[in-house]
Amino acid sequence: MAKLGKRSRAAREAFAGKDLISVEDAVALVKGTASAKFDETLEIALNLGVDPRHADQMVRGVVTLPNGTGKTVRVAVFARGAKADEAKAAGADIVGAEDLMETIQSGKIEFDRCIATPDMMPLVGRLGKILGPRNLMPNPKVGTVTMDVTNAVNNAKGGEVQFKVEKAGVIHAGVGKVSFGEEKLAENIRAFVEAVSRAKPTGAKGTYLKKVSLSSTMGPGVAVDLTSATTR
Repeated sequence: MAKLGKRSRAAREAFAGKDLISVEDAVALVKGTASAKFDETLEIALNLGVDPRHADQMVRGVVTLPNGTGKTVRVAVFARGAKADEAKAAGADIVGAEDLMETIQSGKIEFDRCIATPDMMPLVGRLGKILGPRNLMPNPKVGTVTMDVTNAVNNAKGGEVQFKVEKAGVIHAGVGKVSFGEEKLAENIRAFVEAVSRAKPTGAKGTYLKKVSLSSTMGPGVAVDLTSATTR
């Protein structure tokens, strides 16, 4: 087993014996032990009682965090003509059609969110094997296939977070930076948990929300009391 560095040992010691604590205490603990030389992301992991292999147990959605993510989001838009001009005016980083498709096919993906107008989906559909595994495929269910390009770009750059359950029934996301104030991070956490709770699929049986954990990018995780995570 690899030896832990001083900072890793100190963080693990600080977390020892702490479990199922309040959101506020968990945020304070994570912030207090985040010692990387960059502004770490506060990450949330939710264990759900679903099996996403079944279509009626798939969980996906989008939420706009009240205090943003602290991350600069690069947005690509598939559009032509007036809608392409609208995307550029809204602040999209990359706008194109066939040229953008060819860039992506070459392996050059320099964006964090992909938006498309409905008429572009036959073109975008050819990129499913590339964009799908990266959770970048435009989807009308999360507002990334739309004629309202301005609103979609603004939302993507203004703190909107998409989520999708993984094979093991877990959802991961970044909900802010550790440099944020504790109150702002707590608000973001509860907004995210609430959005996932609202996205409960019809096929979910038994306990839906099983566990919520918080960590910084480089730090250990701590389990949060579910009652604290679901009440404001």
